[in-house]
Amino acid sequence: MIGDWLDIGWVNEIPVRGSRTVTVDGAGEIAVFRTGDDNVFALRNRCPHKGGPLSQGIVHGHSVACPLHNWNIALATGEAQGEDKGCTPTIPVKVDGGRVLICRTGTLQAAA
Repeated sequence: MIGDWLDIGWVNEIPVRGSRTVTVDGAGEIAVFRTGDDNVFALRNRCPHKGGPLSQGIVHGHSVACPLHNWNIALATGEAQGEDKGCTPTIPVKVDGGRVLICRTGTLQAAA
């Protein structure tokens, strides 16, 4: 851990247009996504609709489609898109020297 940031590994360990999950004590499972243009986002790993595991969804652009009912969730905001309504908490994330770091405080707040 570096300050309030948790080092979760190398960015190139996350497949392009894919994700990986990390479990944070007190916060549960976090899904970390890497888009086709190499941006990285982190969300609580639960769709706001029925709690589907977003990490198993298909990443397209800066969105992920929930594997259960195909809701599209914006990776930057966690908001459902289109006519669907709902939001999953986002987690502050950054890449530093090729390492992916998620904010522990933000992770715990997202779990509350």
